[in-house]
Amino acid sequence: MKPFNNYAETQALTETRKLPKGGYVCKIMGAEVKEYSWGQRLEVSIDIIEGEYKDFYAADYRAQRAEDKKWKGVLRLSVPTDDGSEKDDLTKRIFKGNIEAVEDSNGGYHWDWDEKKLKGKTVGCIFRNEEWLIDGRSGWKAQPYKFIDAAKIRSGDFKIPDDKAKSGGSAAPASYSTDLSGFEEVISDNDLPFDI
Repeated sequence: MKPFNNYAETQALTETRKLPKGGYVCKIMGAEVKEYSWGQRLEVSIDIIEGEYKDFYAADYRAQRAEDKKWKGVLRLSVPTDDGSEKDDLTKRIFKGNIEAVEDSNGGYHWDWDEKKLKGKTVGCIFRNEEWLIDGRSGWKAQPYKFIDAAKIRSGDFKIPDDKAKSGGSAAPASYSTDLSGFEEVISDNDLPFDI
């Protein structure tokens, strides 16, 4: 067999670890308001800090081989527009519920409209399965759904919402193994996009 170019430098394809839907105690790694054509979103980057899936997103980030690595653990909250609509009222209620979860999880912390101060806070997060569709391919992935008091995650006092299928997608995700054998962390904390 003729050797192909760059064999020694080529990164081998490894098995991807999947996060099951559920509730996890997380740390907020950073938060920022982003502008879009339709409005603003508060994007809160998180990582799991307790249990079997501790440091899940840090490990995922380290394992990415593309030049434009992306932190995938992000809860995205629409920022209310104060337009008086019913939709905006719902957006306000969702936003406040998530902020109250951070306050409840961090005694003495009170939201003062400075999103940068969310960094380092502990919070519970519920993840639900969401379907993705890219270039004719599809699959399922656990995504951050909402924040709740970390004490409720620890006590098991939460409900996981139904899976969210894309329009025209399949009805439910296939089950997958949570076997972690062979999973190994090989890159240092210095490679992460956040100061820990």
